[in-house]
Amino acid sequence: MGELRILLVDDHPVVRAGLRAMLTEFADFSVAAEAADGDAALRELARLRTLGERVDVVLMDIQMGAGMDGVTATAAIRRLELPPPVLILTTYDTEADILAAVEAGASGYMLKDAPPDQIRQAVLSAAAGQTALAPKVAALLMSRISSPETALTAREVQLLELLATGLTNRSIARHLFISEATVKTHLVHIYGKLGVDNRTAAIARATQRRIIRPPGQ
Repeated sequence: MGELRILLVDDHPVVRAGLRAMLTEFADFSVAAEAADGDAALRELARLRTLGERVDVVLMDIQMGAGMDGVTATAAIRRLELPPPVLILTTYDTEADILAAVEAGASGYMLKDAPPDQIRQAVLSAAAGQTALAPKVAALLMSRISSPETALTAREVQLLELLATGLTNRSIARHLFISEATVKTHLVHIYGKLGVDNRTAAIARATQRRIIRPPGQ
């Protein structure tokens, strides 16, 4: 295959410049294009395909301002014909972000504070069709597998995120296309697993345990 061609997706130009400089230090990597959000990434992929140029790995941030976020973009990319693997590279390490990215089809999840050699190996693994996880992310997923009775389900995590925005049970039900009774059942399970008895405490405990981001982030 020769050198690996990477599409960089991050809303901060300075971050993209730093990643480009780091990646091109490796002889087997080149940056095919850059994008500031998910929409731009999809346009770049389409443009490169029109030119007959390949992308071997998409290196994707999660949160990108007002533009399409990385999870939505990952799902859209994975729906393309012969899609390139998407490797998440972000500062966010909550269960909510990790589970959403994995569910969207990401091939790996790395944190931006990882050493360059770890990021290089993650890109190589993604290009080879393998999973690449930051040690902290791998530990979190293993903990969920080893203690399924106390781990929140993906739906419960999603509901907690909505809870943290201040939505009512009725609004959450509409957002998730479920009944209010189902929302209440989920809340009972969430409270039990977190060892709390109300919404405010649930949000505080979930934030403390890095299950969801702090409100407003």
